[in-house]
This record gives sequence, structure tokens and C-alpha cells, in this order.
Amino acid sequence: MLRLTILYDNEACTGFTGSWGFSVLVETDRETILFDTGWDGTLLLKHMKKAGIDPSRISKLVLSHQHWDHIGGLPEILNANPGIAVYVPASFSENLKKEIKKRSTFIEVKEAIEISRDIWSTGELGDKIKEQSLVLITKNGSYVITGCAHPGIDEIINAASFHGKIKGILGGLHDSDVFEGFKEMNMIAAGHCTTHKEKIKGLFPSKFMEIRAGLRLELTEC
Repeated sequence: MLRLTILYDNEACTGFTGSWGFSVLVETDRETILFDTGWDGTLLLKHMKKAGIDPSRISKLVLSHQHWDHIGGLPEILNANPGIAVYVPASFSENLKKEIKKRSTFIEVKEAIEISRDIWSTGELGDKIKEQSLVLITKNGSYVITGCAHPGIDEIINAASFHGKIKGILGGLHDSDVFEGFKEMNMIAAGHCTTHKEKIKGLFPSKFMEIRAGLRLELTEC
């Protein structure tokens, strides 16, 4: 099983609330991983309840980068799940890292690191704004999950390609206007801070999908 549930996004499905930010739950046969928290922790927990997700059963939290719209819900997750393993980019402020360490099992990320079996962090990428993405590895290729993609799509795809062919990408794609890396993908699921949604949709109509809070996807693993 490889299931993704969008818990937080600017846009929302019926019964969910759109709010600036991003969060997605990754479920496998082995464990449940949360990637980012949006900015409003109360809304995040509300969406989890509606989706039938118990935050205390999440085993790991991965934070993409230190922007309010991706880490704002962190206190609520730490309160609901004391001691949860949190994967934090090394570029986070020292004060914030100290606070997270007090209430979690803290793992600092700089280089590529295995989060779970067949799930890797790209490690910190980028210059001005450092950010990590997730790579979900399947038998027939990999899926990439981004927070905002500040380092640029090409740099993220290049890093993720270490694990093989990229089947798809999901998350915020920011303002990148270089789409060469999308050509060989089967899925381009854009949300949150993606500036050029319409252009991407026009170039890749059969592959494009606009994500929103409440959307649940079952990804092909073979």
C-alpha cells in the first residue's frame, strides 16, 4: 500500500477548508508519515479527524523548510503525539531546533537520508532557502513530494533521480518555469504555491492533477 492524503492546501474538497499552506500524509504497509503541517494546527487536526486519521499513530514527521505555512501546525502535532520522530533540516534556526528537541525524537537532516524503507529525504537542497523533499520508491520508479520546491524543480528531480526513474511529483512547485523534467512523468500533481498551474496543465493535460485538502490518492507501486 502506498496512499497519500492531502491534509492541508490552499484549495479544498467539499467538507474540508482551504488555507494557505501544505501537509500530506504518507501511508504504507509499515508506517504512517506526515510531511509538513500547514500553518493552522487546529485546522490540520480537524482535517485529520474528518479523514479518519489518529495523529497519535503517526510515526514520523518530516518538515520541508522553515516557513510558517509548512510548520505552523507543529505544536499541535507534538502535543497530540509526544516523542514523535521529527526530521528537521539543519538550516532551521538553532532556537527552533532546541524547542523541537524538547518534545520529540529529533533527527537533523543535511544530506540524503532514509526515512523509512523505500522512503528517502533528498537532504537539504538550494541556496537562499534550503528545503528537503521526499522520495517514495516503488518497483517501477519513484514519486517525489515537495513542500514549495524553492530549490527549483530541476535540482529536486536531479537529487531524487539517484533512486531511479521519477514516475510523478506532488506538492507545491513554486514559480519554476523549467518543465523539462516533467516529460517522462506519469503524474504531475500541483498545489499550494504553484505559480504556473495553467501552463503546466496546458503542456501536460493527461498527466496534470490539481491537488486540494481532502484528496486521497492510491499510488501504483509496480
